[in-house]
Amino acid sequence: MPAKPETQTRYLPQERKKRILSMLVERGRGTVVEISAELAVSEMTVRRDLAELETDGKLRRVHGGAVLTETLNPPIMDPLPAHFAARLALHRESKMRIARQAAEVAGRYQSVALDIGTTTLAMAEALVQHERLKIFTNSVRIAHEIGRYPQAPEVYLAGGKMRDDEMAIVGPSAIEQFQQFWFDIAFISASGITSQGIYDSSLDETEMKRVLIRRSGFKVLLCDAAKFQHMSLVQVAEWQDIDLLITDSAPPAVLATALELANVQVMIAT
Repeated sequence: MPAKPETQTRYLPQERKKRILSMLVERGRGTVVEISAELAVSEMTVRRDLAELETDGKLRRVHGGAVLTETLNPPIMDPLPAHFAARLALHRESKMRIARQAAEVAGRYQSVALDIGTTTLAMAEALVQHERLKIFTNSVRIAHEIGRYPQAPEVYLAGGKMRDDEMAIVGPSAIEQFQQFWFDIAFISASGITSQGIYDSSLDETEMKRVLIRRSGFKVLLCDAAKFQHMSLVQVAEWQDIDLLITDSAPPAVLATALELANVQVMIAT
């Protein structure tokens, strides 16, 4: 008796376009022949989809296929970061807008995890009015800022080794301590972001960021537009690990596509 032919997955037009974009986000580029074979549709159908996606600004067609605009303008690899004080002065107005928006979001929850960073420090200043919050952080600066106010939220600081310039608590004991908790929401900072995910320059701090992401019900990334299309030493997470991006400007097309595919909400702070 002859074997039954394998059943090919049939995609609706919108699903098919999402699959094409997912392939390009993963690989950077793809040919009509490759896409046609992988999706089991005709090359004419693929060409039509690519044309519509190009009209929507999602990609750029090239001879024989398509590329994401990121492929034509690759991400910038950042050098070692500046000292904290210098970073604090950079794009300050943008960070303050993001911080105020983030504080409004945090006010809807009870247990809030704050990553280290200049934007999360600005956010801490806006959280002091939310007395009922419980704030967990590995930033000595954030703990000190909130602790200066008599009616401020409770603050829980991780215990471990402190990195001098960042004043960040890092190391196995800090990680072990925070792995025991479950946070309603976490606010994460980054050195840079691309369509592939979130990056940071410090090996010591990356694992704590991952702990906050793993142990939180809702994950928020705070990132100003100056960090778009920038990479650093370590990839902290992929976009599937994040629920909301709060930023100060609309992401470029390739990044917006990756966020849409990962179902990440985007909030533009005004």
